[in-house]
Amino acid sequence: MNQFLNRLRRLRRNEWELVASALIALGVFMMMQPFALSLYTYSFVVTLVGTVMFVIVSHFPE
Repeated sequence: MNQFLNRLRRLRRNEWELVASALIALGVFMMMQPFALSLYTYSFVVTLVGTVMFVIVSHFPE
């Protein structure tokens, strides 16, 4: 875990892509859940942030 956090601070692509993919997955989950309207309300924003983050992070060095 410590190595993962160190590589996040050094702006490495693999770790940031993992974070961006997790945000996209969280946004899709929030969009499809039937429990809370507040989660559904912010699902598009979370998915959009994850997608934009993935596009930006794909230009980071490996």
